[in-house]
Amino acid sequence: MKSSTFKEAITPAKLNNGEATSYGFGWFVSKDGKVVSHTGGWVGFRNILVRYLEGNRTLVFLSNGTEGRAGRLLKNILDGKSWALPQTEVITDVNIIDGSGLPSFKADVRIVDNRIQEVGKLPIAPGELYTDGDGLTLAPGFIDSHSHHDWGLSDNPSCVAATNQGVTTIVVGQDGGSTPVSRLAAQLKTQAVSVNLASFTGHSSLRSRAMKGDVLRKAKPDEIDVMKKMLEEELKNGSLGLSSGLEYEPAFYSNTAEVIELAKVAAKYQGIYISHIRSEDVYQNEAIGEIIDIGREAKLPVQITHIKIAQRSRWGSSASLLQQLQRARQQGVDISADVYPYTMWSSTPRVLFPKKDFTSLASAQFATQELFDPATSVMVNFPANRTFEGKTITEIGQMNNESEAEALLRIIRVGAEKEESGSIVATSMSEEDISNFLRWEHTSICSDGAMSGHPRGHGAFTRVLGRYVREKGVLSLPSAIHKMTALPAEKLGIRNRGLITPGYFADLVLFKPETVMDNASIQSPTARSTGIEKVWVNGQVV
Repeated sequence: MKSSTFKEAITPAKLNNGEATSYGFGWFVSKDGKVVSHTGGWVGFRNILVRYLEGNRTLVFLSNGTEGRAGRLLKNILDGKSWALPQTEVITDVNIIDGSGLPSFKADVRIVDNRIQEVGKLPIAPGELYTDGDGLTLAPGFIDSHSHHDWGLSDNPSCVAATNQGVTTIVVGQDGGSTPVSRLAAQLKTQAVSVNLASFTGHSSLRSRAMKGDVLRKAKPDEIDVMKKMLEEELKNGSLGLSSGLEYEPAFYSNTAEVIELAKVAAKYQGIYISHIRSEDVYQNEAIGEIIDIGREAKLPVQITHIKIAQRSRWGSSASLLQQLQRARQQGVDISADVYPYTMWSSTPRVLFPKKDFTSLASAQFATQELFDPATSVMVNFPANRTFEGKTITEIGQMNNESEAEALLRIIRVGAEKEESGSIVATSMSEEDISNFLRWEHTSICSDGAMSGHPRGHGAFTRVLGRYVREKGVLSLPSAIHKMTALPAEKLGIRNRGLITPGYFADLVLFKPETVMDNASIQSPTARSTGIEKVWVNGQVV
């Protein structure tokens, strides 16, 4: 070939407006014009030809496979860029429950760097790292769709509270409170952690910023506009959508129209709306109607977080509630839920006053009769008076020669004086309702847990596997795994996680179905689970 012909071939073509492209006659041309190349591939092969015009070097790579990693590695070497051989590991002799809900099957899994490359009967290459699964069960890493494990994550980057129960992804920014996504990303660059982290944007956080802390009222139109702009920026930065905690005071005084306006912004960016609804007890019917209306009006998927029935006289009505949700789905509202496997919840004791009448003895008496069991409900954190910590409401009343209702009022009063409301682990749900919520096909498993406090922070997922699968038979093992993996990934829009299949990230958990169990309790909330043998996050054992 004449040098003039080759020069013409590697001269970038120009558009009609005179702007140069990066392509000549059959050659891709680098920006500085010093490297020209072309690739070729079809089913079963992938090739590349690269010519380095300075130094007269040529790379020819021919591959009888469609995996392009080796070609990229060779090109990085010739380009003088940093390079490393791929890290591979084979997990052998495992019963795979792949997250789809289908029955288990025996196979091996090969991990290459941070992804699953192959599933099947696989040979181990000489010197290749391998784990002998010894007939145990391998599942996708569990996705905690409602987590507070980010509280204290900087002090506990290993996040054993989550990983000890097989959780590899935590979804934070819950109950209306969130940290800006850009700040989270910066923190993760500064300090690596042992779990994947995704976040919603909190409605209450938006209100606080837009309304300058004056949140015990309805927002004005211009304040809603400010919230919408902030939410849009967060969604562009990778937020999964909008979360709310409408039962809590920073959002309680908002109206449905305000939430719908924000939910429409989330819908524009294919986000979802997840909500601690306005009432989980006295006004639950209205609260369920509200989230259905938000989904219908804003035209986006909505999820009831930690679904429960927390009023004694309403126990046993879960079937009716689920029928209401199923009717909404049939009418076009994509509504789902997540649930944790405990009859105890944890929150500020102020939520025990649905009317926000925090000095009413009648409301306190109603709470002790209908909304929680004071004899088994414990103040796990109360900075305003540390002597109350670890004691039930009944015991606190006995300390002060008061009734249980008067003890509750004292806790509210002292907490308000010190601006430290504290947290209570309160018993107020029935096992029958929890089992029904677990069975609903659109319910995912969550923990709603943190590093300490409620035992769910260390044991929600293993509790489902041990107590509700193996002991009670509420769910089959494949169904439970589906509700911990592929289902939350689908509902939340998390891609390439939640299944054991080639190309997905290698988030995996190896466990013993016969022994897996939670051990955390109110008395020992950080006790670790049994039966979780090994956990990988992005291909790395954690």
